[in-house]
Amino acid sequence: MLDDAETGMVLALSLCAALTLINLASLALAARRIGRRHGTSAFPQGAAISLVRPVCGLEAFSEEMLTRGFQLAYRDYEIIFCVADRADPIIPLLERLRALHAHVPTRIIIGDERVSDNPKLNNCVRGWEAARHDWVVLADSNVLMTPDYLQRLQAPWRGDTGLVCSTPIGARPHNFGAELECAFLNTLQARWQYAGEALGLGFAQGKSMLWHKPFLEARGGIRALAAEIAEDAAATKLVRAAGARVHLVASPFEQPLGRRSFREVWSRQLRWARLRRVTFPLFFAPEIGTGPVLPFAIAFACVPTLPVAAGLIGLTALWYGAELALAVRAGWHHSARLVLAFLVRDTVIPAVWASAWIQSAIVWRGNAMDIRPKVARPTPA
Repeated sequence: MLDDAETGMVLALSLCAALTLINLASLALAARRIGRRHGTSAFPQGAAISLVRPVCGLEAFSEEMLTRGFQLAYRDYEIIFCVADRADPIIPLLERLRALHAHVPTRIIIGDERVSDNPKLNNCVRGWEAARHDWVVLADSNVLMTPDYLQRLQAPWRGDTGLVCSTPIGARPHNFGAELECAFLNTLQARWQYAGEALGLGFAQGKSMLWHKPFLEARGGIRALAAEIAEDAAATKLVRAAGARVHLVASPFEQPLGRRSFREVWSRQLRWARLRRVTFPLFFAPEIGTGPVLPFAIAFACVPTLPVAAGLIGLTALWYGAELALAVRAGWHHSARLVLAFLVRDTVIPAVWASAWIQSAIVWRGNAMDIRPKVARPTPA
């Protein structure tokens, strides 16, 4: 028979081991899914594509990221840049790139449509409506496009597909803040998205989205995405309501980070957490268990013994070792200090999670945003 101390030790370690196994399972699912294609694409070969890119301001990698869009190995596509403000400093760069790559049909649309509290969606509306082709890609300005970018988006398209998208993968971190951003974006958020899709729970991500324009137009068009403050959350719900599925690209596209301050990382993660809490509260609630720091600390506080400490250290090493292995296998950024970034990230997660429940207001690029769900627009017959 076990005494009370032994029973507490076994219970604490068992609960922490169970939590570790859940995370290891998600890492294994993601590792199995990333890089793999399943079956033949149903995308019509050679179909013309409109690439709509909302842009706002100059950033560290703006010229490289925008130039990549003119260098795609695709026969028939157009680029539509959407700029909300005529005084935006990005416009001279767009004009210069447009002149250098005159072989690619390009338009610059200035001025947005205020259809929601989401400035990015507002910026995309006129570009979407101006798109000449039935296949439209909405792509953020900081996506690192490869020459086969459009082909990789087409590859997962199946008969039941309503949307194909790609989660961002952090790359080129130039300081520890950017390493921390990688720890959030890659082996945490991207990992859970790929694990969810492997289980039939595909979620949209707004970085790169391939739409069949008639599909979305039949359900209210791009303005229907104003039903949620986050256009990707609205897209997920719209696609599911239509009986279709969200699919992810086999290998996600990178987002160069450069330098990030801790304040920037905190602000961005808090904003996204609040959006997830409002749009998918049942999925957001378990996020408190996505890192070992809080549950393991509670376990040790309840049973502060040497065997428990040793067991928790072993589980933590297994947990972070598996995360690092996923980054290596997927070809994502990895380094020795990334492991430290895992630890800092998981120390921060409980504070981010709690703050997301306490407050709803968010500010994005100086815009105060009302994140409460809106009444969806009627679906056209």
